[in-house]
Amino acid sequence: MKNNCLECGESFTGRADKKFCTSDCRNSYNNRLNSDATNFMRNINNILRKNRRILAELNPDGKAKIHRDKLLDKGFKFSYFTNIYRTKQGKNYHFCYDQGYMDIENGYLVLVRRQ
Repeated sequence: MKNNCLECGESFTGRADKKFCTSDCRNSYNNRLNSDATNFMRNINNILRKNRRILAELNPDGKAKIHRDKLLDKGFKFSYFTNIYRTKQGKNYHFCYDQGYMDIENGYLVLVRRQ
């Protein structure tokens, strides 16, 4: 059966359901289709990993108190986190994977590590 490759347009023979002349063309085609979503997700995941690294670096013992400005100086982005844990008292912990923080007073945060 003669087909045309969806990526390069070359003619090739093969099974009736074959769409690409080579695996390189198949990979290029699929990478091109997914590049926008992949780049967006990659950028978000990089920010989340950086936030987690910053929290882990400043919280080696599992619990610490730190000023918000110290996180900002290291490049922490407060609008990116993986989940929120609400305590029975109604306080919110924001987590980046296993590392979390909660606002306390006067710009200070308590850092915690989820066990």
